[in-house]
Amino acid sequence: MAKKPTARTEFVMFDIVYEDGSQRSNRKVDAGLLGGLDGDEPARAAIMEQDRAISEKSGMPPLAIKSIKRSGK
Repeated sequence: MAKKPTARTEFVMFDIVYEDGSQRSNRKVDAGLLGGLDGDEPARAAIMEQDRAISEKSGMPPLAIKSIKRSGK
């Protein structure tokens, strides 16, 4: 018997540059959050939430985001 296809969640990848000059590439943000009148601005809030979760686990304070742009392929 064939397997049922799993629900696919679409993601958009972003490159993040922090105030200290460090960079993180290919950060995933749910595509459902993006678009509309706000464009990619909701990605900043989603990535800040990801950073908060990472900082809680690592014990290091989250870095301030300087810029966000979509990753190029």
